[in-house]
Formats: sequence, C-alpha cells, structure tokens
Amino acid sequence: MSLIEFTDANFEQEVIKSDIPVLVDFWAVWCGPCKQIAPIVEELAGELEGKVKIGKLDVDNNQEVSVKYGIRSIPTLLIFKEGKIVDQIVGFAPKVQISAKLTPHFNVEV
Repeated sequence: MSLIEFTDANFEQEVIKSDIPVLVDFWAVWCGPCKQIAPIVEELAGELEGKVKIGKLDVDNNQEVSVKYGIRSIPTLLIFKEGKIVDQIVGFAPKVQISAKLTPHFNVEV
C-alpha cells in the first residue's frame, strides 16, 4: 500500500474518516522543494505502514481540498488525527523534523 494519492473525490473517506492518523503532502509537479521532500515522504510511508496513512495531494488537480485548508505555499504537510489538523510543516523539512512532528500523534518510534 504505502503512499496514497489523495484527491478531492477521496479526501473525506481516506483522510477525514480515517481511523488512523494521516499525513497529507500537498504538492505540485512544477514545485522544486516538493520534489526534494517526495523521497522522504515515500520512505516514511513505507516505514510507518499500518500505523499511519501517508499520501500526496496534487494542488493543481485538487483545488477544492487545497482551498478548503488554505494551502498557499507548497510543499505543505498537514497531519490529521480523528479528522482534524493536529500539526503542519510548510516548506522543505528533513526526515528527522517530519518524524519529530509525527511521533507524538502516532505513538510510534521512527
């Protein structure tokens, strides 16, 4: 399973109604820092499979969700728990920083 592609159509089901915490990576094809953070997000998705749901949402193709959450700069990582945003990272961040933000919400060690 690992990395999930979130869309306007599946966001409610996959993120808001998820029974485990979710990390959403808001990105776009043309975004340089998004390309830099992508391998880190993919790595975490593999390492945390089953404990946390991790996926990407293309802001150009899914403007409804992007507007709803006020995404103005990318990459933006939003962490959802029980349907609510519990933390966020805007801009590029190293794996250790992303892991540090995730750990308290997922109660897992990375």
